Amino acid sequence: MPTFIWEARTKAGEVRSGTFNADSEDAVTDRLRAQGLTITKVKRKPMELSLPSLGSGVGLKDMVVFTRTFSTMIDAGLPIVSGLEMLSNQAENPRFGRILAGVKSEVESGKSLSEGMASHPRVFDDLFRNLVAAGEAGGILDVIFRRLAVYLEKAAKLRRQVRGALVYPSVIMGVGALVVFIMMTKVLPVFEKMFVDLGAGSLPAPTRMVLAISHAITDNIIVFTLVVTAIVVGFVAIMRTDKGRYAFDTVILRFPVIGPVMRKIAVARFTRTLGTLLSSGVPILDALDIVAKSAGNKVVARAILYARAKISEGKDIASPLLETGVFPPMVVQMIGVGEQTGAMDDMLQKIADFYEEEVDAGVSAMTALLEPLMLVLLGGVVGGLLIAMYLPIFEVAGNIK
Repeated sequence: MPTFIWEARTKAGEVRSGTFNADSEDAVTDRLRAQGLTITKVKRKPMELSLPSLGSGVGLKDMVVFTRTFSTMIDAGLPIVSGLEMLSNQAENPRFGRILAGVKSEVESGKSLSEGMASHPRVFDDLFRNLVAAGEAGGILDVIFRRLAVYLEKAAKLRRQVRGALVYPSVIMGVGALVVFIMMTKVLPVFEKMFVDLGAGSLPAPTRMVLAISHAITDNIIVFTLVVTAIVVGFVAIMRTDKGRYAFDTVILRFPVIGPVMRKIAVARFTRTLGTLLSSGVPILDALDIVAKSAGNKVVARAILYARAKISEGKDIASPLLETGVFPPMVVQMIGVGEQTGAMDDMLQKIADFYEEEVDAGVSAMTALLEPLMLVLLGGVVGGLLIAMYLPIFEVAGNIK
């Protein structure tokens, strides 16, 4: 589905911009008009080469320090331009310092802070810019930056938890595969030569099988390397497609042990982001559109967009979320209570706090469970290879005796 860039004005004259995934410009126009916006521009986003490895050059830690410090400066009455100039000069990250200097120049030229940040979308995403725009419109920019600082700190903690959930088992599996590969290509040929020198004769079946695998790898090392490379490149290419990423995220959410933890992480991220946006005055439809983009999981993102479409038709938020089957019923019920009482933003923050604690416990339990399982698996593979190699040595020793 193509992406369209749009600009529009609210009834109060506030300029807004963003992107929508839609089938045509007419579909984007209809969605914007349904939100009461006056459209000034809609165009299809041009195709661009994605280089995710390069990143924005600005880390989450840089953003946390910036938002926390900037909120203090604004609260103390320091002008925005002066604050940006000080932070650009003091930034530990030179690239971030140059970006802040560019934003300062944009503001000095007459643009608002959110419009200046829009020139650097890889650093200041839709969520960041929309919150800043809401803060400018409501005259609560210091409050908004404090909320952003809290949100980014929580996001940094959640990212560490994701790494704890995925990186640890991936590293163990990678090390195990490397150890087995080295044994197959370097160690087993030495044992085979030793068997020939000792005149071991007919080898046991496990030894013959292991040596056959070793020969298949060493005799076709170029083909083996090309096949492994093709698998890795193919996986990365598939993951860059919407269907491939959706299928992968579906499997992850259903995977034993890891799946429940990843679901809790998705719920925590969804509720924290949506709660921050709503408490800052961002309309519910705009907020859901932003949350879907920052969900980090295609299954969750699709469920959020489904709920958004139903809400635009006049339904409440709880019913569509429950229909998706992605969010736990307890979470949906609490969101429904918050919607009925008019305190949904507070309820979302409480849900996020609860699920972040659940993620902590879940990651600890998962690590405690996976560690012995992976060690047993790795030990079993390596031990099986060693036993297969030592069986002929035992037979030769028995014959000599």
